[in-house]
Parts: sequence; structure tokens; C-alpha cells
Amino acid sequence: MFYFQLYEAFPVIMKHLPGPHNDIFSNYKLLQDFVKEVVVKHKAELDPSENTAIYFTSSIPDQKPHETTDGFDEENIVPCVLDLFLAGTETTSTALCWGLIYLITYPEVQEKVQEEIDRVTGRSKEPRIADKANMPYTEAVIHEILRFGEIVPMNGLNQWCNLSQYEIFLFYCFNQGTAILPILHSVLFDENEWETPYEFNPGHFLDKEGKFVRRDAFMPFSAGKRVCLGEQLARMELFLFFVSLLGKFRFSAAEGEKLSLDGVIGVTRTPHPFKIHATAR
Repeated sequence: MFYFQLYEAFPVIMKHLPGPHNDIFSNYKLLQDFVKEVVVKHKAELDPSENTAIYFTSSIPDQKPHETTDGFDEENIVPCVLDLFLAGTETTSTALCWGLIYLITYPEVQEKVQEEIDRVTGRSKEPRIADKANMPYTEAVIHEILRFGEIVPMNGLNQWCNLSQYEIFLFYCFNQGTAILPILHSVLFDENEWETPYEFNPGHFLDKEGKFVRRDAFMPFSAGKRVCLGEQLARMELFLFFVSLLGKFRFSAAEGEKLSLDGVIGVTRTPHPFKIHATAR
């Protein structure tokens, strides 16, 4: 972690120095080569008579050499596919880990979620996305996990950016193309937006009648042009995994295990290693 922190602070210097931080670049190159091979194979085997609209890679326009397509070309499709898979897998699993920690720390919340699951889907039935509309408390808990867990604490901006009434062109501050990482903590824990920002409180997303409410300050997936492309997929995955786990198991801390609510900050904010018990309901 020390080498990666140094790289984040001094990338121009660190990229010329040996160390474990270089492994990530060689590993990423292997992943790029693998995805590129799959993309090329997929395009070669694609049947034009089939409905190709559902395939992301089939949306790449055919182009001649040196012809621009506003960045949507074969060169950029590989990192796009990698981002969707790597970011989606990491953040969803991390959110589930935080969810288990919070529900063990707050057993009354776990009980309420399981009561709602039993009432709407039952313990044996597999959950469906359509069930979300009838499970406002569970939906509120998932949203509070994403807010309080602060899974991705930073997001990126480049080129022109608007901050309130101020318009900043990064060329005058840094080299053009330099990434700025806004800290989402400032909005997810804003005392002017949340009643109890530093407490795990699903009530942030419930009205007086217990119905689910959306909050403008809820933006763990960022917002605007830099909003997470996989937001809708992540929301569906989290709901299905979360309800499936809580419907079948009751979770508790292992004997002598004290769960920490402090996270390890990196590209994502992950929990410290922990052990728990899962008891069949």
C-alpha cells in the first residue's frame, strides 16, 4: 500500500522506480490482451441476422484506419469492458461485505430486513427485481450501506469542469488532461443534507409512512458525465444478492471477533479482514 500511495502522490517519479507498484501495470496489460482477444473473436463470430443491440462490443462502428469515432472505437472498447467488469465486481462485493458488517453491528436492522423479506418473498423463493417496489425498508438499508460505507470515495474529472458558479479550465492549473478526484465524502456526510450523517441510519431514505424516498445528496455513483456506467447493474446485483443472503441466513460475529467499522482507503474503501457466522434460518 505504501508504494501505491507514493505513486498516487508522485506518479512522474515513481513510474521510473522499481517496486511492487509496477506489478499492477503488467497485470493490467495481461487483462487488456485477454479482453482484446475476446472482443476480436466476438466480432468475427457475430451473426448480423441476430439481435445485436444487447451486445456492448457489437456497437463499435466499422471504421477505416485513422478515422475518428469520438473515442468509441476498438482501441477504447477494451478499457471500457475492463472498467465495467473490474469496477463492478470489486464494488459490489465490497458493498456486500460492508452490508454484512453493518447488519451484524445493528442486529435490529437485520431483523427488520428479514421480516420484510419473509413477508414479501418468503425464505424459499428467489427474489426478483420487481420485488423492490414492495420492500421499501430493504431498499433503504441498501442505500444507507452505499452512503455510510462510502465504497468509492473519489471520482474523476478532466478538461472543463463546473464548480458551482465557477468554471475552471484545468490547463491553467495543471497539464491538460490531468485528472481531478473530487471527494464524495463531502456530500455523503454533509450535515446540511443528512439528519445523522455519522450514524448508520436507514431512516435517511424513509418518510414518516415508511415509504422509500430518494435523496439528491445520495450520489455514491457520482453524477453528471462521470456517473458510473454500471450504476443500474450494480443496483440490481446488490438487491438480488442482499435479499438472497438475508433470506436464507442469519449473520453474527464469530466468537471473540470484534468487527471494525473503519475502512482501508484505496481506490475503494474496503473493510478490514473479518470472520462471521452464517446460520441457516
